[in-house]
Amino acid sequence: MPTNELAGNETTANTAPAATAVASAGSASEGNDGPRPGTSVSLRGLTRAFGATRALDEMSLDIEPGELVALLGPSGCGKTTALRIVAGFEFADSGQVLVDGKDVSGVPANKRDMGMVFQSYSLFPNMSALDNVAFGLRMRGIGTAGRRQHAAELLDMVGLAPQARQFPHQLSGGQQQRVALARALAIQPRVLLLDEPLSALDAKVRLQLREQIRTLQQRLGTTTLFVTHDQEEALSMSDRVGVMRSGKLEQVATPDELYSRPATAFVAEFVGTMNRLPGELSGDGRAVTVVGVTVPVQAGGPASGPVDALVRPENLTVAPSEAGDGIVTVRTFLGAVTRLTVRLSGDTEVVVDVATTAAAGMTPGTAVQVGLPQSPVLVAARES
Repeated sequence: MPTNELAGNETTANTAPAATAVASAGSASEGNDGPRPGTSVSLRGLTRAFGATRALDEMSLDIEPGELVALLGPSGCGKTTALRIVAGFEFADSGQVLVDGKDVSGVPANKRDMGMVFQSYSLFPNMSALDNVAFGLRMRGIGTAGRRQHAAELLDMVGLAPQARQFPHQLSGGQQQRVALARALAIQPRVLLLDEPLSALDAKVRLQLREQIRTLQQRLGTTTLFVTHDQEEALSMSDRVGVMRSGKLEQVATPDELYSRPATAFVAEFVGTMNRLPGELSGDGRAVTVVGVTVPVQAGGPASGPVDALVRPENLTVAPSEAGDGIVTVRTFLGAVTRLTVRLSGDTEVVVDVATTAAAGMTPGTAVQVGLPQSPVLVAARES
């Protein structure tokens, strides 16, 4: 089936919010109040190629009713392609998109009953905030009084009731994005899709808006798929995070599990800060010796050959010692935590996070001993 004409090019999609951010599945009644029951979404073996480039490679994912799942990964990993296929703006070469168990792979975007929020807001410039939010309701045939009341309630929910009569050019970027969110939610979509909605905003506004999005999503119970390249956003907002690489999901897990028990070296190094420390595997491959300490190996790594142990900065210990194996080269104050960069023998550098109160006296030039607690570590083949 050919790609949906409205969504086939980015310019059209961004200038036609009625057809994209307010996709609907027929008419709604004015009496349809309150959140809908949660909707499940399943991606089954999605493959999509653009010429010689395979954007998605047999990608599968299950999203539970009411769950917020983030797709996280570097540019070009396929996360936006996956989102556009769920929305109906792209069509997979093979595979299925199931909504509540029903295959919607061939259903046009405007029949999928999904709301979408874009990075670029995509508001109608000639409509007030209130009218932008109410537009999708008007397209569904809801009367003037009903749609204006519901739009006003949504604007109040996102904290923009005083700006109801203002036009997009009179609003800040954060306010425009909240209008876009309210518009997507106004139609009570079965699924909410967020395409890097915060990346164009400054840090303070991003923090405020991501908290607001999460609060609203939990309050309404709307099943949500969120695409971002910002790991902090993904980890702070999501029930689960899927880390993507080259069109495939490397790991799908809760934020805690993703951070503390990454399944692959790529996930470990993409999410948070990670040290690579030269290690020596034991004969049976079940233990590794790092910084003079032998610790268990986490399942899934190589069983032989030269390896690096992947260790978070907060999982290392450091203490002043004249006979220590390292020298502090950089000390960075981060509030309650101080980050120390330590040069070990062989010119290996590691970063260690310690409580600021415990870092007193460990200034650049201080000899220290770096240690490692007895807990399993992930190992990866040593980088050449």
